[in-house]
Amino acid sequence: MSTGSLTKPIEDSISKVNDEIAVGSDLEFQHKWWRFTRVMWAVFTVIVIADLLGCFGRGPLANAHMRTSDGTMDIKYERIERFSTPSMLRIQLGQNAIHAGKIQLWVGESLVKPLGNQRVIPQPLTSSVGDGGVLYTFAATALPASVAFALEPSAPGIYDANIRVPGSRQSNLRIFVMP
Repeated sequence: MSTGSLTKPIEDSISKVNDEIAVGSDLEFQHKWWRFTRVMWAVFTVIVIADLLGCFGRGPLANAHMRTSDGTMDIKYERIERFSTPSMLRIQLGQNAIHAGKIQLWVGESLVKPLGNQRVIPQPLTSSVGDGGVLYTFAATALPASVAFALEPSAPGIYDANIRVPGSRQSNLRIFVMP
């Protein structure tokens, strides 16, 4: 037994081009898509500008400079660093830092461990661990004396690095390490 079903051709409300393809447009969707792409272009432009300025490290906004009020230390460092990326923390030491032909410099534990101090330039005469950090002793050969710390942060986060010359005011540096 055959049941004859009535078939009706499917009619498309969208007009055909050359009687071949149905072409349609959804103007409301297109306007939403265009708005979305304009917003995304603005977001990407802001990200590129922020990167060029140093918001993600290695730029003018990432570089920092600090000087103690008594002129003992002049510190240049990167306030925004990248995880596992080498950087330098440079300290110029003034006349007030010299005692008996030597310079002593105490650095907090955070500079050694999480900020990953790789080496000290120049090599200190002595170093001793204690009081929550490391006390380095250098020969005072010429002024201004300078010390550099080669850093390579071992983990992302915000760290406070404390540096002082014994008998002078402590400098507190805040360093943000990005992943």
